[in-house]
Amino acid sequence: MASKKKYSHFTHSDMEPVPFDSAEEVWFWFIRAQQARNDGARFTAGQGAVNRPCEPLDILKILDRLYRNRRLLRDHLLVLRHYGRRDMAPDPRRIKEARAYKIWLEALERMRPVLEEKGILIKDSWRCMPSSAWQGQGTLFEGVAAE
Repeated sequence: MASKKKYSHFTHSDMEPVPFDSAEEVWFWFIRAQQARNDGARFTAGQGAVNRPCEPLDILKILDRLYRNRRLLRDHLLVLRHYGRRDMAPDPRRIKEARAYKIWLEALERMRPVLEEKGILIKDSWRCMPSSAWQGQGTLFEGVAAE
């Protein structure tokens, strides 16, 4: 007997949303999405390569709330925007980027609890630290006493 349903259209919205691994990953995703939107792309929920637990507008609302509550300052937003558009975090080893790196980490750290609370970011993930914070800084277990 033939099924009444000729075909089943599978969409990503049928899948469980995949939270981000780090606040840095959220930020770069948001910047790319905003750039695509500025270039004329139209978004439809659930049509991306990976089903995410938020839309770019949600990240913008979080930023706005943090800024209005004075958790993020203008310097934070300027650094986030500049390095987000470059699609790379500031490098702490470069003298000209050392201050920006500290501001970058501070901004991501202030965003992290809100992102975790909303389910956008994996809670208490060891990967929540920006990759630039540990690249080239020794091993992950440096300073841990062997027992």
